[in-house]
Amino acid sequence: MKIAIDIGNTTIAIGLSTNGETIDRLYRINTDKQKSSDEYALILKDYIHQCDDAVVSSVVPELNDSFRAYFTQNFNVRPIFVGRGVKTGIKINSDNPKEVGADLISNAVGATEHYSETCLIIDLGTGTTFTYIDKKTLKGVAIAAGLTTSKDALFSKTSLLPQVELLPPKRTLGKNSVDAIQSGLVYGHASMIDGMIKRIKTEIRQPDLTVVMTGGHARFIHESCQEEIIRDDILILRGLLTILKKNKA
Repeated sequence: MKIAIDIGNTTIAIGLSTNGETIDRLYRINTDKQKSSDEYALILKDYIHQCDDAVVSSVVPELNDSFRAYFTQNFNVRPIFVGRGVKTGIKINSDNPKEVGADLISNAVGATEHYSETCLIIDLGTGTTFTYIDKKTLKGVAIAAGLTTSKDALFSKTSLLPQVELLPPKRTLGKNSVDAIQSGLVYGHASMIDGMIKRIKTEIRQPDLTVVMTGGHARFIHESCQEEIIRDDILILRGLLTILKKNKA
């Protein structure tokens, strides 16, 4: 059994693969920096009963030791953490390569392996990121506040607005507070994404650029976007399996 784990700021995705090529089972748990290694071990035991190899993408360094300890103590497996010294096949053209997160690199591996070596990856998580890959070289990134982050900021600064679900309303102009807020959040975020795609395509002069969307909020936003976008909810886990294969070969 191969295990691929994406530790994000909001959620942790756990993918199980029997053949190392496809994700057979997927679990998601909330990220909690306050939990101890023992607490995480109890949670992981519910999902992971067998492991031959493990690979991890983490943007929460505080949790790395907990996950490393779980695999070494229970399966005698030292997991691969995406970072310096790990083979990915992705070159980084950046002022400071150390700033490029493991999640962006893992997404890039998944997108270039399964869709196109030149593409734009949109990841909707705590932040919404736009990563441009040109022939397997990471050329640039744009970062905006994520959908839930925007929602939380709105409600933390207002007293009278009601809490709403992140769902697209029937019309853009709402006639009540719930529809109005949902429209601003969902359609506003989708319009931002459409606008960024157009701006990036113009800047790099590639009108037919392949665009791939992933992340926890993709299911809310994808259908509300007007640009042509491929949706892949497990892109980062696909990328992690490829990274595992490259480093075990």
